[in-house]
Amino acid sequence: MGSAGKGPIRTAVVGFGISGRVFHAPLIEADPSFSLDVIVTADPERAATAAARYPHARIVPTAEAMFALAADLDLVVLGTPPATHFGMASRAIAHKLHVVVDKPFVTTSAQGQELLALASDAGVQLTVFQNRRWDSDFLTLSKLLHEGALGEVRTFESRFEWWRPEGFGNWRDSATAAEGGGILHDLGAHLIDQAVQLFGPVARSYGETAHRGLSPEAADTEAFVSLLHDSGVRSRLWMNGMAAKAGPRFHVLGSLAGYTKWGLDGQEPALDAGLPPSDPTYGAEPQESWGLLGVDGRSTAVPAERGAYPQFYRLLAGALLHGGPVPVDPSDAVDVLKVIEEVHALA
Repeated sequence: MGSAGKGPIRTAVVGFGISGRVFHAPLIEADPSFSLDVIVTADPERAATAAARYPHARIVPTAEAMFALAADLDLVVLGTPPATHFGMASRAIAHKLHVVVDKPFVTTSAQGQELLALASDAGVQLTVFQNRRWDSDFLTLSKLLHEGALGEVRTFESRFEWWRPEGFGNWRDSATAAEGGGILHDLGAHLIDQAVQLFGPVARSYGETAHRGLSPEAADTEAFVSLLHDSGVRSRLWMNGMAAKAGPRFHVLGSLAGYTKWGLDGQEPALDAGLPPSDPTYGAEPQESWGLLGVDGRSTAVPAERGAYPQFYRLLAGALLHGGPVPVDPSDAVDVLKVIEEVHALA
């Protein structure tokens, strides 16, 4: 790996849609522990964009072309549709390459468990890009909980909603649930993961899904999930891409106070607009978007923690170069998939 295992970590990003273009490539490019050596995309327009932005990277059209360069790589990042993840991650592991897989990881929990076993046997690191563990609002709420500012939390409401009746304009509009499609796989993977990180393992779950999309064969476009945690906290999670009016991002009720936060974390649109993670304004939440803590009639705005998506790759570098833990334990992603499978089975 690099010079005697000290970096840079030679990296290939597979896919240059929203995931590769907006998240992975900018975050990898900004981290001196990594080098962005290969970008895989078959789309000529995306290839031209990638070549212009990352002139030191090789742009290749297929995963086969990337795997032909495996001897000169250390890490493969999969920013492709979920149905491709198991096959490509398996191949990367067989080439003794470390792997980052976009959430929801793979299409089934059984596939996830198989990948964990393959990575362990091969002695390579495997992790899942659960970037929303480093959202500004999530970090702020985590701090409040650690400080005991809400007292004993009783209910946690979390929403990811927006108004996009025309759909995403990509594979998400037509993918079936069996292909890892649908809003429960796409956004539920984030919201369930956040709830488990905050309040611990799930004892029982149930949910509802609905399809109101443009393609009759596609998976759910709206979902609700209720989780009862072993801790006794009840999480209620909503996902909807056709919400003409969005509800609060977080609404948390405890024995001493509540916390309500509106609006989505700003890191994705900032990266999409080309703001580098090194910019001093990156991840800063404007004061007018801060959440409110207190009781009705007596609430105060809580200064937001800075959003920190670059932390994922900092932690990954620590794992690959110095033997630290991976940023996201892939078994966490398997547990999330089990909840999604339970909801789909009952919905």
